[in-house]
Amino acid sequence: MILVRHGQTPTTGSVLPGRAAGLHLAEAGTAQAEAVAERLGQLDRVDAVYTSPLERTRETAKPIARARGLRARVERGLLECDFGEWTGRPLKDLGKLAEWTTVQRYPSGFRFPGGESFTEMQGRITGALARLVERHRGGVVVAVSHADPIKAAVASALGTHLDLFQRIAVSPCSISAVSYGTTGPMVLTVNSVAGPLSGLKPS
Repeated sequence: MILVRHGQTPTTGSVLPGRAAGLHLAEAGTAQAEAVAERLGQLDRVDAVYTSPLERTRETAKPIARARGLRARVERGLLECDFGEWTGRPLKDLGKLAEWTTVQRYPSGFRFPGGESFTEMQGRITGALARLVERHRGGVVVAVSHADPIKAAVASALGTHLDLFQRIAVSPCSISAVSYGTTGPMVLTVNSVAGPLSGLKPS
């Protein structure tokens, strides 16, 4: 399973966009999407490409799928966390809230006001990935999603508690890869933004 975060948007790093509609890739993000598609071309095969339904992920998935002659299919389980009332708020303002410390240090105990909990998000993304693995047993699947869901999926694969998932970095258009086998998951790479991908196989 190849997990790709969407490319940069005009609000990356400044706003918590969440599931708000109408947010597209910035020019830099479009270039990142083309570059990650080219990097994924190093792989011997890609059997399927899936994407969160939001515009920024679909626009990232498009060149990846096109390069393989595939159609990017929408999988709602890959959606961004539902930030509820925090959706669209500037990060500099959210960082001043007392709850922000809980988000960073005790995320398993936090629910966004009017939205989703981190625990629910992790269960949703890991469930979606399990379905895709079962659907494409033995295949290579690319799933384009968002930073927090990918971090939560990687933490789960590592056997790391959700309260430590904020220690995992997932940059725009980075590649993380997990091999899901009968003996459990094996994390092959996290937050890869450059270099060859030929070594993405269990040792």
